[in-house]
Amino acid sequence: MNTVETIAALRQGLRGWRAEGLSVALVATMGNLHAGHIRLVEEARKQANRVVVSIFVNPTQFGPAEDFAAYPRTPEADAEKLRAAQADLLFMPKVSEIFPRDGDSMAFVELPGLSDILCGQFRPGHFRGVATVVAKLFNLVQPDVALFGEKDYQQLTIIRQMVADLDIPVRIQAVPTVREENGLAMSSRNTHLSDDEKVHAGLLFASLSVVAEALHQGRRDFARMEHDRTVSLASFGFKVDYFAIRRQGDLAMPKPLDRRFVILVAARLGKARLIDCLAVVV
Repeated sequence: MNTVETIAALRQGLRGWRAEGLSVALVATMGNLHAGHIRLVEEARKQANRVVVSIFVNPTQFGPAEDFAAYPRTPEADAEKLRAAQADLLFMPKVSEIFPRDGDSMAFVELPGLSDILCGQFRPGHFRGVATVVAKLFNLVQPDVALFGEKDYQQLTIIRQMVADLDIPVRIQAVPTVREENGLAMSSRNTHLSDDEKVHAGLLFASLSVVAEALHQGRRDFARMEHDRTVSLASFGFKVDYFAIRRQGDLAMPKPLDRRFVILVAARLGKARLIDCLAVVV
């Protein structure tokens, strides 16, 4: 696996592959890799001839109250995991390489509406930072396919919409969430959980599953189900940002005759802010 830190070196590495007519997959990450990230790489190897993985802790998606400096960084361990997963190229740029000027003075990508709800309501500007960096990576790598985990369902929806709106020629492939034995979705932020908190954190997926079963059984009192699960999680020590039932595809409020739902939750437990989701078709 070749590791590069500059845009020039990245483009040089890609040039030879393109000359050979090889297809390229991109897995964009912020590092501190876990089994969920490796699943993305493994799936990427099935989708394309070559796999590029980026590791970039993006400062523009952190809010003023969020500690960018404290985000876990494990570059050597990450590189070892990627070599074992047979990634072909690791792009690990410095902030100054991606943002040569102050981020607020550079062009950005924003999707009104989708970026302002759910996590966007609690993390203003977050998805503008995500969309901008992903758009830059798509422009730099020009992948045939890019793979993203389903856990970040709102992010996935925003990226799909951005690609459609801007006519970016990349196929977006969603990959199912990888979970711990108790259902907890794997996340780099799980490192902030104590052992006891990791056990309790499995209640997030349990709550999603309860509502999924209720939807299958025909319940459509969406607001009541959301309220009940919020109260239940709070009783176990979670500080719930939202527990929401939305329509798949556009995250609009569902209607009784809809058949494709996604249940989403964001909640704080100890020092960690956890998100999860579960798609349901009835």
